[in-house]
Amino acid sequence: MNTETRANESLDSKLIGYGREVAALLSSSSAESWTSELWTMFSGFMLAQNEMGRTTNLSNTYFSFKELLEFFEKVEEIRKCE
Repeated sequence: MNTETRANESLDSKLIGYGREVAALLSSSSAESWTSELWTMFSGFMLAQNEMGRTTNLSNTYFSFKELLEFFEKVEEIRKCE
């Protein structure tokens, strides 16, 4: 077995592992519910900014939040196609 084949198998195994973990996470709730919870968490975080003081990396937090929302939107699209 050459190194490229091993690398591909290793990547495939890793992706299958990620897929299983994501499937387990998503099986506990719907994408819509996850999205709602994310909004609740982010809203609470934003409201707490007045008490905690401003966060210097707020833009990073926002974009991470946005990426999570997009992830759940994509998951919902995939589910609808099943």
